[in-house]
Amino acid sequence: MKTVLSHANLIDCVEPKVRPDSAVLIEDGRIRAILPSGEAGSAGDAQMIDLKGGYLMPGLWDVHIHPDYLSLDEMPLADQVTLFGHRLAAALTESGIVGVRCAGAHHFMDVAWKRAFDSGQHVGPRLFASGYFLTTTGGHFLTSGHALEVDGPYGWVKAIREQIKNGVDHIKLNLSGGIMGPTWDLHTHSFLLDDEIRAAFEICRKRGFKVMAHATNPDAVKNAIRLGAHSIEHGYIMDDECIELLLEHDTWYVPTLAISHLTASQVTNRFEADWVAERGLSPALCCRAEAALGRACYLVPQSARCRCANGIGLRHPPSQGRRAARDGAVGSRRRDALADAGSGHATWRCGVRRRRRIRHGGGGQARRPDCGRRQSARGYHQSTAPAAGPERGPSSIGQAASEWSGSMTEEVRF
Repeated sequence: MKTVLSHANLIDCVEPKVRPDSAVLIEDGRIRAILPSGEAGSAGDAQMIDLKGGYLMPGLWDVHIHPDYLSLDEMPLADQVTLFGHRLAAALTESGIVGVRCAGAHHFMDVAWKRAFDSGQHVGPRLFASGYFLTTTGGHFLTSGHALEVDGPYGWVKAIREQIKNGVDHIKLNLSGGIMGPTWDLHTHSFLLDDEIRAAFEICRKRGFKVMAHATNPDAVKNAIRLGAHSIEHGYIMDDECIELLLEHDTWYVPTLAISHLTASQVTNRFEADWVAERGLSPALCCRAEAALGRACYLVPQSARCRCANGIGLRHPPSQGRRAARDGAVGSRRRDALADAGSGHATWRCGVRRRRRIRHGGGGQARRPDCGRRQSARGYHQSTAPAAGPERGPSSIGQAASEWSGSMTEEVRF
């Protein structure tokens, strides 16, 4: 079946400008061609949908998400599974997220929802499941409820086999600490012994499962890349050698900037301020995030040479989308239309990058007891957005997007 979306202002994420009066040909759930609306009739027997000047862009992907961090004491398992599915569906209908890669979900709730979406039982994004994320005893983010503590080479092998048996798409390994945990869970710490990490990667390689590696410091990042990780998550304090290894091994980098780059002192508008207030991070965690920020600001333009992908590192969707979905603002026709859009496989990335210079100040400031700077309580600050690093022209941006998608008709599996 062919469908043509005509008379659209198209944001194709290849060229850094809107393409007016464009048409998109969709066939069998895939984007087949982009052409001027005047040539849409050449598509032959196709359903024609006139967008009347509306803006159109490819569906977005988020390649690092989690459910809520709730214990079974806080919410029964059945309710958590239902809530996770609702938020995934709302990510599609309210945020335009057509594909997500889970980075840790307890009791394999992501596997269950993947099967429900794939079978057509429910409308939702294309979902790639990880099950639990695996870490060591005393490892990363144990309070999230999504972690399994694993020790010893065979302990890692057995845990990964259990993940595979339960239907995951990839294996999430937490090789280091982070900026969201207790004081003994630091992003500067690496957790696995050499024989443990080798055993973990070896069984993944033998079974043909890609490794999603939580790696925040240079030691963890380099070990993961050299052992064959498919993607590096976070990488807050990578060094130049890490960047060169990413390039040499053609490894994906997912920086999750929402974790380190959006605290109360960094917000630039009311939407961001509301979102930060909802997160409610403690001052200590904000300080840890901003300690990693300085290096991350340097790495963002440097890593633009690598294969980078967007991952929020948190749950979906943002609060406004959740409220709209809860209040019934999304009608069945819109859900059906978005479900059809979500069935396409083609995804693109826009290679634009920028750096913000934050001017601290404003009313309602609160002194952090453990950090020698001030943050705004609820308010937001003005900022400027100069380009970071060497300028990239349209051809370079287009080239970056093409490398991400391969082609408009190719199925992209992260």
